[in-house]
Amino acid sequence: MRALALFSGGLDSMLAIKTIADMGIEVTALYIKIGFGGTKDISDTLNQRALKAGAVGCEIIDVRDEYIQKILFNPIYGYGKNFNPCIDCHAFMFRVAKELLPKYDASFIITGEVLGQRPMSQRSDALRLVGKLANDIDEKLILRPMSAKLMEPTTPELAGWVNRENLLDISGRGRDRQLALVREFEWEDYESPGGGCLLTDPYYSQKIKEHIEFDKFDTDDIEVLKFGRHFRLPDGAKLIVGRDEEDNNSLKNIKTTKFIDFELPLIGPFSLISKNASQKDKELGAKIALTYAKSDNCKYDISIDNQIFSISPFVSRDEVREYFAVQI
Repeated sequence: MRALALFSGGLDSMLAIKTIADMGIEVTALYIKIGFGGTKDISDTLNQRALKAGAVGCEIIDVRDEYIQKILFNPIYGYGKNFNPCIDCHAFMFRVAKELLPKYDASFIITGEVLGQRPMSQRSDALRLVGKLANDIDEKLILRPMSAKLMEPTTPELAGWVNRENLLDISGRGRDRQLALVREFEWEDYESPGGGCLLTDPYYSQKIKEHIEFDKFDTDDIEVLKFGRHFRLPDGAKLIVGRDEEDNNSLKNIKTTKFIDFELPLIGPFSLISKNASQKDKELGAKIALTYAKSDNCKYDISIDNQIFSISPFVSRDEVREYFAVQI
């Protein structure tokens, strides 16, 4: 018997895998990559945690393009407080996993969701809506081991694939039960649930809303919006200025056709500016970037797209505030 696990790398999804794997079921962890999970590459961590929990491995399923086209801007059940279409998002992930069942010769799907843990997507009624959107009302192939005893039996339980008595009855936002299990299993590397989705972050959500006022949102933009200070210039160009060395390196590693990059001839930020920026916006963009550098109040020659701009920084960083793309 085999199962697929929707795997976030968090504690609850590790415990769900452990619960099912201990019944002798072969579990493959699936990380459904929608692109909004955070700012760092966690692929190695995901695999290590999945193996620790008892999975046979972790597969990363990149669905970013499909997610943007089908879910992000047109969720059936709307958004949470920010830009998070949680119910539609969870249902989408389950649909992806269901389509992969034959590939892995698996019979059902598990998830680390805990009843009542998240206000939008893990209420009883929300879980029913997820099942409806995922076309799982009749098949009942989605099993939530962490809260299964508090819910109606699913096909894996009714068919005897899993032992319902060995499933759990955890609910609510507390972590005492989970942490007790961690101590029992002597796990040290784990991450407590924290809602790490960037779509729940007010600042990131506002950057998406501002972006789509000027341009189509695509996969490249997921990464672009994660880093740097964002400015909207008078002729419509977007300017992104690195905040520190880590930010600069992240911006350098982004592969995008929408922006051109430039560095300063002194210690300062790495920057991106819209590829179609006007000369006026390029000049202003260079001036703003220079204002965040370790510069003197004199002129510097800055090259952007083979154009040289001889400019000096603003006297004060307060002068650039009017160009912030998002005011929070």
